[in-house]
Amino acid sequence: MALEVRKQMNQPVNTSPEVPGFRARRSFCWRRVVPVLVLALFLVGWEVLVRAAGYPTYILPSPGQVGGKFLRLALDGTLARHITVTLVEIVLGLGVGVSLATVTGYFIARHRVLEQTLSPYLIASQAVPVVAIAPLLVIWLGPGLAGKVVICALIVFFPVLVNTIAGVRNVPADYYDLMRLLNASPWQVFSKVEVPAALPVLLAGLKIGATLSVIGAVVGELAGSEAGLGFMINLADGLFDTTRVFVGVLTLVILALGLYGLVALLERWLLRW
Repeated sequence: MALEVRKQMNQPVNTSPEVPGFRARRSFCWRRVVPVLVLALFLVGWEVLVRAAGYPTYILPSPGQVGGKFLRLALDGTLARHITVTLVEIVLGLGVGVSLATVTGYFIARHRVLEQTLSPYLIASQAVPVVAIAPLLVIWLGPGLAGKVVICALIVFFPVLVNTIAGVRNVPADYYDLMRLLNASPWQVFSKVEVPAALPVLLAGLKIGATLSVIGAVVGELAGSEAGLGFMINLADGLFDTTRVFVGVLTLVILALGLYGLVALLERWLLRW
């Protein structure tokens, strides 16, 4: 007993009790600060490289030049016009691709015969780059909205399909047994068991699809269009306007991050339970 008391007396006393939630707030601050610091260091390094190497604007513009061009295009309405066209293509293509992939993936996951029938064709379709067939789709469907939506949907389709199949098949068999004991209807099994259990995996696929939809829209616009961010980048590239190319790429990055953030918010809301 005396030995235990002596050990306790020799231990250092913590005179600064931890405030509840302090670690969580500190971790949150670091998660916010670190990306900003990394971005700042990247921009500084970019500026130093351009000034030290003396690159002309048509080779590598500086961050200040890109920012100035971005502001001018935003103020004169050029950027808003191209963003609107590309965003409409992205939203429609994402909606069509996700809808078809979710329905197809659900039935493939529930019916092995359908999987054996369709899987070879679905896998083979992924061996053909969409970039290679994009000009054909533009020729067949025209340079309008339909071709861009189809290209965007094709790029989104397969990742969402795979996640849908994985999500439905990962539903525990005990859940189905319980619903059978409760004499549940097929709709009740679908809405009360399959959808909630598969939702995390489905939303993970939707995050991938949201970012890929931006690529799909740009690929369609590069193949043939009269407006959109892809059209703006293609036109600027032909005119050696590298600064405008950087503005287009930067805008696409912002769109992709925004779509990913919206899906993340949707995931947080749907999975709040």
